[in-house]
Amino acid sequence: MYRDVMQPRRDFLSRAAQGIGSLAFATLFGRRADAATLQPRAKRVLWLYMDGGISHLDTFDPKPRLTKDHGQPFPMKIEATQFDSNGPVLKSPWNFKQHGQSGLWISELFPKLSEHADRLAVIRSMTNENAIHATANYWMHTGWGQMGRPGIGAWINYGLGSEADDLPGFVVLNSGLLPIGGIENYKSGFLPASFGPTVFERNDPMVPNLHPADAARQARQLAAIADLDRSFSDRHGQPDAIESGIRNYELAARLQTSVPGLLDLSQETTVTQRLYGMEDDFEHTRTYGRQCLLARRLLERGVRFVTITMPRVQNDNRWDAHGDLQKNHSENARTVDQPIAALMSDLAARSLLDDVLIVFTTEFGRTPFTQGSDGRDHNQYGFSVWLAGAGIKGGMTYGATDEFGYKAVENTQLVHDLHATILHVLGVDHEHLTYRFGGRDYRLTDVHGNVIRDILK
Repeated sequence: MYRDVMQPRRDFLSRAAQGIGSLAFATLFGRRADAATLQPRAKRVLWLYMDGGISHLDTFDPKPRLTKDHGQPFPMKIEATQFDSNGPVLKSPWNFKQHGQSGLWISELFPKLSEHADRLAVIRSMTNENAIHATANYWMHTGWGQMGRPGIGAWINYGLGSEADDLPGFVVLNSGLLPIGGIENYKSGFLPASFGPTVFERNDPMVPNLHPADAARQARQLAAIADLDRSFSDRHGQPDAIESGIRNYELAARLQTSVPGLLDLSQETTVTQRLYGMEDDFEHTRTYGRQCLLARRLLERGVRFVTITMPRVQNDNRWDAHGDLQKNHSENARTVDQPIAALMSDLAARSLLDDVLIVFTTEFGRTPFTQGSDGRDHNQYGFSVWLAGAGIKGGMTYGATDEFGYKAVENTQLVHDLHATILHVLGVDHEHLTYRFGGRDYRLTDVHGNVIRDILK
């Protein structure tokens, strides 16, 4: 059954407060009313995006065969690569060790994160449909390889909304670089615009126009806009452009009150700030540490989906180590290692890790053979991501690549499977979270996706 009339937002929030909210949204914006409500294991998601293609072979998927055959011709059939400048087998420059009671293998690039080994479920068999940055980023964020589809944060915001009345349901903490493909990775697409992201920038002002020059004048302007919107809606119904505009104006007004206190990190102790790396000698560690601390403050206030982008490490190269692999990955790992570990410790100490699902992902991995003399090219055929927190079995690996780490050969996973699993942990059946657009029902996972149940508690 479908409804043509949009239910008032406040009516939804009242109903959503009584449960996980997926059924409460069922009649909003023409979505199917038969969405199944599962038992939620998480309330919120933190999406840590390692933009550029972090190498699984140098982080979470050790391959002794690379060390044995280092410098030898690669013996397997090589698929087309981004630059087709393919050389011999390249061993990892970093040592791997087992960590925690589980004995999880993690490289020395992540000494702080390794302390949380027993919390991580590493999927070593993730694949992507494409090895071009923008297209692969769209796949990872939206489940489709072209711009125009809603991002996963927008889908979750649409399906569950925010637990906070004075903050958005979906926040992007931009540390300096949006993933290649830009804001289209996150936008609401064909979903109502009010479910799209609110972007907090790295530099001041992180959120523009928080302090109006003339509060009384602004109040009069908002009242006039509200009157015009109501008049238009009375004549023409409640089109998304108007309804979403109203909701966004209302939220913007509330942000002027809530955000200044949120951004005031002086409320945090010196010990906490030091824990996150905000006093580190490395500029990018300080930047990412601040973003991770802001993420904790957003999550504990009820924001449903928070994502953090990468700073401008290595002249905007991100993790994209086509050359100088050691410098690239060393600096990027130094940027994120301490802040992520601190965030996990802080969430656990506040009992928030029981409610927050952490997803550490990238768009693809790297090749086990060289590009040029000291780089690795893009590899979509097998790479690693990890999940931690609410609903996740820690201290385990799932799936596997071949002995060179080139292609997934065991429990191969699609991006749709990762998305289905995230929704499942939130209590949402990915097959029923749909939106009617252009005469058909769309969903984040398209017509694919299987929940990766072996990593769930």
